[in-house]
Amino acid sequence: MKVLLLGATGLLGHNVLRQLTATGHEVVAVVRKGSSLHLRVPERMVVEGDISRPETLTRYAAGCDAIVNCAGVTDMSLPGRQYYHEINTLLCSSIIDAMNTHGIKRLVHASTVNTIGNGTEKRASDESAPIRSPFRESYYADSKLQGERILRQEASRHADWHLVVVNPGYMIGPMDVKPSSGRMLLMAYRHWLAVAPKGGKAFVDVRDVAAAMVNALERGTNGERYIAVNSTAQLTIKQLYQLQAQTMGYRQWVLELPDWLLRTAGMAGDMLRKLGVRTELSTNNVQQLMVHEHYDNRRAIAELGMPETDIAVAIRDFHQWRETQQSKQ
Repeated sequence: MKVLLLGATGLLGHNVLRQLTATGHEVVAVVRKGSSLHLRVPERMVVEGDISRPETLTRYAAGCDAIVNCAGVTDMSLPGRQYYHEINTLLCSSIIDAMNTHGIKRLVHASTVNTIGNGTEKRASDESAPIRSPFRESYYADSKLQGERILRQEASRHADWHLVVVNPGYMIGPMDVKPSSGRMLLMAYRHWLAVAPKGGKAFVDVRDVAAAMVNALERGTNGERYIAVNSTAQLTIKQLYQLQAQTMGYRQWVLELPDWLLRTAGMAGDMLRKLGVRTELSTNNVQQLMVHEHYDNRRAIAELGMPETDIAVAIRDFHQWRETQQSKQ
């Protein structure tokens, strides 16, 4: 297929781009002006444009068979809902308009697992679980949920469409240019002491998510969403840091922070935000770090053919890729 790819410069987008080309698809990747993506992929695949402008999508969607949307604003330091709304929510409406304009019937959209209520170790959540606090109060998660609703409502109107939503967990792996989620690994990397909240995340190798999304171009059910996590990597942050130390061959002591200290830090962050200081610290953000997430990925494995790579491999490959990039500079 000829695929219009949005968000190609991010961690997931980079890996989806590689997976698309590896499986024989033709890709048109829309990037901001000045992006260096053309230095890492054939220049013919890259076009410049602002995806927040509906006319950009209408222009580049012409002649495409499908759209894959990996775009998203994830910066947890942004102080208001409006900073997430344009890309995480309104972009979904623009995608629908472009699909209707050009008769495109295939869309694979990346959301987040946090639009689905987190379960417990004894009872993991599936795709039917409604969003729960503290993610319900998260500007990021809420904006992604609103985007999902726009897309799934439109899918319900088109029985001949193939519109699939993929809900990734906390992704780790190579091609993390900024880095984005890899910052969590770097915060503890090769330090003799690391500190961690008591909560945990549903981790996943980003390449597994990319494989599921590319497979979803032809697999899955119209209007449905699919949890993309690793069933064996639903770890506390402390367990993640211990696994990183073991995988990369160094010793480390990990100290878990008490919840009261995190809450105090969150309130301090709230005050700084009121003073106009941009910070990731906030009551809601620290509350999210105190939750241990558990999700059921069986539908993504069965229907999208999502692989499950050992998360230790994802940790190792993140660091090896990063070291290779640094050696080139």
